Amino acid sequence: MSEGKAPQFGISKNVKLVGRTDIAGGGQVVVENGYAYVGHMDPPHGTTILDVKDPKHPKIIAEIKIPEGIHSHKVRVSGDVMLVNLERYRGKERPATGLKIYDISNKTQPREIAFIETQGGVHRFTFDGRYAYLSVHVDGYIGRIPIIYDLKDPAKPVEVGRWWMPGQWLAGGETPNWEGTAHQCHHPIRYGNRLYVSYWHGGFVILDIADMAKPKFISGLNWSPTYPSPIHTTLPIPWKLAGRDMMVVCDEEAGKRAPTPPAFMWMVDITYEKQPVSVSTFNPDGAWDIAPGHQYGAHQPAEQIYDNKMFVTWFSGGLRVVDISNPYSLKELGYYVPSPGRGQKTVKSNDVYRDKDGLVYLIDRLDGLEIVEYQG
Repeated sequence: MSEGKAPQFGISKNVKLVGRTDIAGGGQVVVENGYAYVGHMDPPHGTTILDVKDPKHPKIIAEIKIPEGIHSHKVRVSGDVMLVNLERYRGKERPATGLKIYDISNKTQPREIAFIETQGGVHRFTFDGRYAYLSVHVDGYIGRIPIIYDLKDPAKPVEVGRWWMPGQWLAGGETPNWEGTAHQCHHPIRYGNRLYVSYWHGGFVILDIADMAKPKFISGLNWSPTYPSPIHTTLPIPWKLAGRDMMVVCDEEAGKRAPTPPAFMWMVDITYEKQPVSVSTFNPDGAWDIAPGHQYGAHQPAEQIYDNKMFVTWFSGGLRVVDISNPYSLKELGYYVPSPGRGQKTVKSNDVYRDKDGLVYLIDRLDGLEIVEYQG
């Protein structure tokens, strides 16, 4: 059996580089009204705000620093409100963790207006301008759970509802039937009165949040441990494909998969939401030949959907552009694999944001923000 080969870097197909800036490695990038916001992986880098109105020349205009012992690798923005996470991360330091809320009416001087403190902090989350849907470490529970906060007054956030997988509430006498934190909330995404929640090695769940105070379980699906990679993101498509309601699901490539396959992007039929069914998977051509140590596999799709093209980060496989028009037969339309950033030997494309003007913002986990454009 072949040991595999290294991925190629600095290559592209149907995707053009528009602009780039060397910036500390990031976990997320979001863009609004000509400004990009990057949450970084490693302290002292917390959150960076860039002026990208000239996408060929991104310009840093503000930076928030953080102490050792945490990272602030996720960020969301709506109008003049910015949310950033603080999560326990490496080291022996134990600074305060949770979610910070900023007034960014002056983009060059973000001003903290509220702090939701939690044990262990907040991981990935979404924000619709009114409600924040968080993946949170909470006292009394094993692993993260989804919690909904009302930010009608951003300076006074109020918890309105929470849900957990039965077995997580240790303080309530529950006992998990899994090992450690294998089953825990990773990434809640709202669509209508549903919350689609990736649950790591616990698969994903669909929750009814018509009454946010009492989220109700509708269904779930789990293909781990049959497949080795945990589920990272569950993203519903806002129109029908082939006459069916569909959802894109991305596993996260853990980088320790030998001899198992790299992480997939999946299409899941949720037309009958009480019984979701996986109908197809995607991996780039040649994925099976890449040596496992290179962390070549799926991670995160752009959550901004304008058509049937999905822009998905693939770690050392860069950015992949996937046609989902036929959900039963996914096709790659293009790709963009950056060259390694400053002092790096590899690429780890971590997060991607697609704006309505066609520009795509790609942040590397190790170094570099690139702005690209699909030309297919």
